[in-house]
Amino acid sequence: MAITTSCYHCGDPCETDQIEFDDKSFCCAGCKTVYEILSENDLCDYYDLEANPGISQSNQSNGLFEYLDNAEVKKQLLDFSDGEQEKVTLFVPNIHCSSCIWLLEHLDRLAPQVIHANVNFTQRKVSIHYKTDGFSLKQLAELLHRIGYGAVINLEAQEDAEQVHQADKKLWVKLGVAGFCFGNVMLLSFPEYLGLSELEREYQTIFRWISALMAVPVVFYAASDYFISAFKSLRQRFINIDVPIALGIITLFVRSFYEVAANVGSGYFDSLVSLIFFLLIGKWFQHKTYRNLSFDRDYKSYFPLAVLRKKDNAVDAVMVKDIKKGDELIIRNTEVVPADAILIDGEASIDYSFVTGESAAVAKVKGDLVYAGGRLVGKQAHFIAQKDVSQSYLTSLWNDQAFEKERKSKRLIDQVSQYFTVIIMLVATGAAFYWQQVDPSKTWLVFTAVLIVACPCALALATPFTWGSVLRVFSRNQFYLKNADIIEDLQKIGTIVFDKTGTITETASQDLEFVGEPLTEGERAMTSMAVASSTHPLSRRVNQSLKASGSAYSLEQFDELSGKGVFAVVSGVEVKLGSAKFVGAKASEAVETSEVFLSIGGKVRGRFLVKNTYRKGFKALVDDLAAHFKLSVLSGDNEAEKERLQTLLPEGTSIRFKQSPHNKLQVVKGLQTAGANVMMMGDGLNDAGALKQSNVGVAVTEDISMFSPASDAIMHANAFGALSKLMALVKQAKWVVIASFVISFIYNIGGLTFAVAGWLTPLFAAILMPLSSISVVLFTTLIINWLGKRKGL
Repeated sequence: MAITTSCYHCGDPCETDQIEFDDKSFCCAGCKTVYEILSENDLCDYYDLEANPGISQSNQSNGLFEYLDNAEVKKQLLDFSDGEQEKVTLFVPNIHCSSCIWLLEHLDRLAPQVIHANVNFTQRKVSIHYKTDGFSLKQLAELLHRIGYGAVINLEAQEDAEQVHQADKKLWVKLGVAGFCFGNVMLLSFPEYLGLSELEREYQTIFRWISALMAVPVVFYAASDYFISAFKSLRQRFINIDVPIALGIITLFVRSFYEVAANVGSGYFDSLVSLIFFLLIGKWFQHKTYRNLSFDRDYKSYFPLAVLRKKDNAVDAVMVKDIKKGDELIIRNTEVVPADAILIDGEASIDYSFVTGESAAVAKVKGDLVYAGGRLVGKQAHFIAQKDVSQSYLTSLWNDQAFEKERKSKRLIDQVSQYFTVIIMLVATGAAFYWQQVDPSKTWLVFTAVLIVACPCALALATPFTWGSVLRVFSRNQFYLKNADIIEDLQKIGTIVFDKTGTITETASQDLEFVGEPLTEGERAMTSMAVASSTHPLSRRVNQSLKASGSAYSLEQFDELSGKGVFAVVSGVEVKLGSAKFVGAKASEAVETSEVFLSIGGKVRGRFLVKNTYRKGFKALVDDLAAHFKLSVLSGDNEAEKERLQTLLPEGTSIRFKQSPHNKLQVVKGLQTAGANVMMMGDGLNDAGALKQSNVGVAVTEDISMFSPASDAIMHANAFGALSKLMALVKQAKWVVIASFVISFIYNIGGLTFAVAGWLTPLFAAILMPLSSISVVLFTTLIINWLGKRKGL
């Protein structure tokens, strides 16, 4: 008898083309090449994760990737490019196990130009960030192809809605097959239930075999998703919830087929087919419910970024989701470019740290393509959008640093589900052993009922759906969190630190008075031009007060120095606005209000006196918050508002003035060192460092075009008065999760008790299983919405 050798790389049998290399056998030159690449780069740990984890290369064609050098093709495929680095996301259908993930996430050891690779296993996508020095998109595609992970490159990406429609269509077909067979098998089983006449006994065997044949497509087609999911789970040495379901189905099928074939009974085909039919109904109902309630997709649409759009010589602020290809966009200093766009002004500086992590600004000139996610540094610039906005892409950039935290949370849920499933399988085995001794006729039904009825899904869904409901309430009130994990961070907050200007004060209604010689029309126009590129609340207020009409002046240079002021060159004239020291003016001795000094052409022209207007209901808000949190106020302004603030704030509130951005960061760090969990609320400009340092950073803005990646949340100024109610809802949400856990435990304990006692058939178990998940989803959603409405949110 001939002995067949398996390929060391892919496990396929080595037949006529067996190749020996390094004391190992390979089925083809392709598999040998992949092994050599891995071996040369010290990546042979790949083979320790799983026996024969690779993909056969024997049928792999070399393929032609020359088209990936085409500039137009690359423009459509790349997520980012600055001439030195590129990012691309590719669909790789051959990703099938942990070994695949391990290899693809270590591409940097195969190609040193690769900076980082991240695999999304569920979507079979890999996101790769690489340097272009001696490396290209074509070479990347060739590398992936050589190691057996060829990318499917489609320039016309399929819409999510179409994918959902296709999935629904497949489920409906499976449901139809199961329903048809269910009706007929039940019809053929009636004689067994009602008693057989002599005539019917002649057809008994035929009826049983027809039932068996009808069960085949139900088990191996309609229920195939359960087997596929269970198989993939076991391949990764992991037990998911579909493993016991698949085991229960196959157990009933084998036992029933044995009874019919051996002519010792009718089997359980009626219970088996009805079980799968109701499991599929539950699956459809769950999908429909989750789609209506799921926060994971919906919360991305809450992302509030807006931008200025110029249309028909009129400028208005529009939500990024409404931006279309060809729109002219006006981007101001520190604002994010929301879509791939062409620069139509002379020049601009773009900071891609949001995308690449590197803060060095990149110079762009007229006609250059600027990728979404770049942040403008300096004077405002005009762009023409080249693509519709991908809001989910911007949201993913915002969440980039939170990715590890999110993955840890998922692993915890998976571990709970895994241990839960192992325990259930032990209980099912014990119950089957007991009933085999007491009443063998119930053994297989009890075994299957236990496997089906116990479900950790309700346990796993309690937290995400509660957080999802909280996110929806928050979004209705214009409070936007970058991900659901921030809710858990909010629950731990004990100290709230407020920035003053633009956070607890209203910039739109501030009284502004210019002290000095009246400005000429030209000076007002130049000053307006200088502050137009700034997004600071005081800059916007000054610009509004100037009421300057359009002019022929041009902005040649712009710089905004955090905590100091604005420097600009307008048609060759130097313009400065900011603190007295920054402008070169003498500070006032008797300070009664905040001041913004102005110099034009090196000459101090005067100062704007700013009388702050505190947000409506501010005193009531801080009095309410003081009962639950320690409060603190930081300001970069002088102490003009000290006495007034002391009358508004609760006794004992810390108030600090003349705080630079660095000082604010150090204050937050000091509070954390003392053991406090700090929420920092600021405008996202002068306090970006403090926002990032805090446990939860909230950017408060009256202009939703202001988006700070340093923040964990964005709050529209209109929602500021509801802060105490929102924080109270967060605290109550924790108890909703606990109540959901209790409901889930009661269901599982009760269901298992009835199943082990033999009082629950697999059919009723199949009906109860999805109902448990749906009940938890509905409970969390309704309770959170009720609590929100009760608070007026």
